[in-house]
Amino acid sequence: MFRDVFAAILAAGLTISTLVSPAAADRVELGPRPEFLVHQMKDGALKNRLLSCAGSGVERTDFSIGHRGAPLMFPEHTVESYRAAARMGAGILECDVTFTKDKELVCRHAQDDLHTTTNILATDLAAKCTKEFTPAGASGKASAECRTSDITLAEFRTLTGKMDAANRNGKTVEEYMDGTAGWRTDLYAASSATLMTHAESIDLFRRLGAKFTPELKSPAIAMPFDGFSQEDYAQKLIDEYKAAGVPPEDVFPQSFDLADVLYWIENEPEFGRQAIFLDGRYDNAGFDPMRPATFDPSMESLKALGVNYIAPPIWMLVTVDNGRIVPSAYAKEAKNAGLNIIAWTLERSGPLKTGGGWYYQSIKDVTTSDGVMYELLDVLAMQVGVVGVFSDWPATVTYYANCMGLK
Repeated sequence: MFRDVFAAILAAGLTISTLVSPAAADRVELGPRPEFLVHQMKDGALKNRLLSCAGSGVERTDFSIGHRGAPLMFPEHTVESYRAAARMGAGILECDVTFTKDKELVCRHAQDDLHTTTNILATDLAAKCTKEFTPAGASGKASAECRTSDITLAEFRTLTGKMDAANRNGKTVEEYMDGTAGWRTDLYAASSATLMTHAESIDLFRRLGAKFTPELKSPAIAMPFDGFSQEDYAQKLIDEYKAAGVPPEDVFPQSFDLADVLYWIENEPEFGRQAIFLDGRYDNAGFDPMRPATFDPSMESLKALGVNYIAPPIWMLVTVDNGRIVPSAYAKEAKNAGLNIIAWTLERSGPLKTGGGWYYQSIKDVTTSDGVMYELLDVLAMQVGVVGVFSDWPATVTYYANCMGLK
């Protein structure tokens, strides 16, 4: 039903903002999860402080960043996911940006993830995928690879989003697509999950009262693509904000490629001053967040290049000392260099009772309950000094920020 309405709106020449009323954009509702997490905490001053805020009014906050929307429960990068994140008080929303065969910008976490984030394998477009579905069997696990660059924008619009997952043991397309983790849910993907272009995300986020943090994703194909260079790609992202009349101070463009960040700093300085270097140096041989000598380039060098924001995964910012979560050497170096720090991603890789997964690896010895979520968040805010936190469920961060008076 929602998809039919959405298609009718587009056909009528209207914008996606029609789907959201100004009154709806102003409401913030957190639901039961924040208080649930507080009750899992060990007794102490922080727990008492957070309990004292239960039932208090809450406001939208830029400290709370919707990571791909609210993908703990909603299909990422969809209208429904973004609306949920805004309703939970996320002041900034993320559209990961990639491009289609006809070089139109769309919101997807990766250029090559359509087989896990949409229903493409169950449609006729599966024949256009880079690698069609291969079932699990004697030759190995089930596999597929479907890229946005395999299809046109018009074809992309026919797809429906789903929870990002795949069952690698699947022997049929249906089994392969049915891989959602038990701590997530397919409940909100059952009826509709509307995909978006980057330009449509700009329109929707503005209507929702949120700011923008688009991430320029690394292409899965060789660049230039049909004459479309990496610089063209980086510029087109900014041009869509300029065309929409969005103030540069409301946009925080991101990239794991430092060259993209430096391009924006040099060629679009008003946007570049808020460009975020997503730090993926954990993949570098010898890198250690507790040893500044392994940081290449150094934090001071990044600052000298004009970088003002750095965003590493959460585990790089913290460590454990005598059973307590404390800032890492990486966090101290970034702060001393005058870099604004943004952390990613809270509530991304599973319950903390079992260690929490990749995002919490540096503190796995103390992640014995989900209540540690707020202990970690408090260290990030009060000791590391982060200016924002990406979350798969923004209500958790919004609750903390409002309780602590963070804007």
